[in-house]
Amino acid sequence: MGGYAKRPFAGPEAVLAYLSRHTHRVAISNRRLVAMDENDVSFRWKDYRAKGRTRHKTMTLAADEFMRRFLLHVLPMGFHRIRHYRLLANAGRQQNLATAGALLDVPRADRSTTKAR
Repeated sequence: MGGYAKRPFAGPEAVLAYLSRHTHRVAISNRRLVAMDENDVSFRWKDYRAKGRTRHKTMTLAADEFMRRFLLHVLPMGFHRIRHYRLLANAGRQQNLATAGALLDVPRADRSTTKAR
């Protein structure tokens, strides 16, 4: 494995937005499962790019593809799910990130060009 990380396509804010949606959740909750049989699994998901009524959607996948995607979210032995991550807590997120950026000597990016789409 390489010892570096490539720059994210949509910038660090997009990475942070993605990670913040997944740090406190299970891979999929039972209430999102719509239907299931020996061949397919249907579940609800949220399209973060869409607005309004079209944001909530239903997807049906073959059972083996659903399991493949589900298992991508299972943590390896010895790893623990994040229960609380104070740096990204809503109450102080902007201030904490500004402080972290200053301590790391990272220049402030122009917010209008780095917002996640």
